Amino acid sequence: MTGMPGRALTEDEFRICSTQVRSPLGHAASMGRLAQQSVDALCWSGSVLPPVKLLGRHIIAVAELLPDAHAERLCFGSGPVLDRAEIATWVWPEMDGRVPPPAARITGVLAPARHWRSALTAAVPFARFTSAAIVVPRHVAVAPDFAATCLFRARQFGIAVLSADGDSVQEELPGRCFDDAPPVAHTAVSRWVNEVIYQQLLASEAPAPSRS
Repeated sequence: MTGMPGRALTEDEFRICSTQVRSPLGHAASMGRLAQQSVDALCWSGSVLPPVKLLGRHIIAVAELLPDAHAERLCFGSGPVLDRAEIATWVWPEMDGRVPPPAARITGVLAPARHWRSALTAAVPFARFTSAAIVVPRHVAVAPDFAATCLFRARQFGIAVLSADGDSVQEELPGRCFDDAPPVAHTAVSRWVNEVIYQQLLASEAPAPSRS
């Protein structure tokens, strides 16, 4: 089991953004509040993590730690591994049983954007292995051709569609729920994304209270 920390990622691969920046939808709601309202509407479980740029796309992940796998990795001193070249070898048949177990469960990925095409472009790569949703402004969702364009394409990929107007978020189209689907085999990309989210989860954990 490897415990190598791996190389630092480039700006294009992995970048954490601020949850306090303005929403990409063009209204004053913060990114964090918009994400939490969207997750509540979708009934996703887990922690809403800070916005991140992954694979060149701006997304917000929702995830939770897997206690047993996390404990095992702590025992072996195997923290998050972010080297994509190393992780690419983890899916080789000969590496079965020799790599760290996934310690994060990604329950969903949000892609908020002002334009539905941009949102779908961001969400589609992640919809292959987890629940995904896009969030667009309400005025976009009420456009005459919205159902025939955005909703049609989102349905093809099983992506949920939400619309937002200030503090109001509503579901326009339900998406595919991976909780009810058979487990998806990990790829090199999904394992790398899992490691990035694992690192985000560890960074977001509150420090243990000090003993007096």
